[in-house]
Amino acid sequence: MLYSAIMEKVVLVEDLGLNDYKATWEYQEELFKHVVDLKIKNRREETNLPTPNYFLFVEHPHVYTLGKSGDLSNLLLTEKQLADKGATFYKINRGGDITYHGPGQIVGYPILDLENFFTDIHKYLRLLEETIILTLAEYGLKTQRSPGETGVWLDVGTPFARKICAMGVRASRWVTMHGFALNVNADLGYFDHIIPCGIRGKAVTSLQVELGLDKVDEAEVKGKILKHFEVLFECEFKSVVLDGSLTGTRNL
Repeated sequence: MLYSAIMEKVVLVEDLGLNDYKATWEYQEELFKHVVDLKIKNRREETNLPTPNYFLFVEHPHVYTLGKSGDLSNLLLTEKQLADKGATFYKINRGGDITYHGPGQIVGYPILDLENFFTDIHKYLRLLEETIILTLAEYGLKTQRSPGETGVWLDVGTPFARKICAMGVRASRWVTMHGFALNVNADLGYFDHIIPCGIRGKAVTSLQVELGLDKVDEAEVKGKILKHFEVLFECEFKSVVLDGSLTGTRNL
């Protein structure tokens, strides 16, 4: 007898605030493994327990990450220079090349069982991009996709093309992790030390720069992201409050 899984449309959203990249990565892996293990249990035991979905918001201290297909030469700093900049570096298991994370950047990590929604990785990436495009449109910015380059851009096809949101995901058994990084109030000077996403000759920008503001309300931006994500993925968000650390007890 084939089991019939229940399609769980609730997404548990957690805002981790400013948190270390490695600790957050390990937490993602914990949630990811929980979902995958439950799917394996359902298949082996022919049960139909619903699989949970998560959405993590976080800001990281200065860090550079290199995707599994990335080129290390796109990092333009030595180990000593990294330390002098107060930055760390990690090779990780997402797609994409090198990128930067830091304060003032909104990072979103959806850990979804796509079998609760649709089984199409390309559609997933396009909907992530659309979430950001619709969010930025609320600030009067016309952003778009760039052919062959994942993420969200301004002035595509012109000498002034610039990237405002990077994306890189991993998926296994239709469960996702990693996600997007939207430059809101980020210090763009840190991008000078890499070839962002391995793409030469393309600039990066931020919502703060594009709007000409001293500071953009990041909580407001997060709210808009969740609003558009909820509509596009036809899901329902439920907020979860952590105990203040990534190592505390959670009921998964």
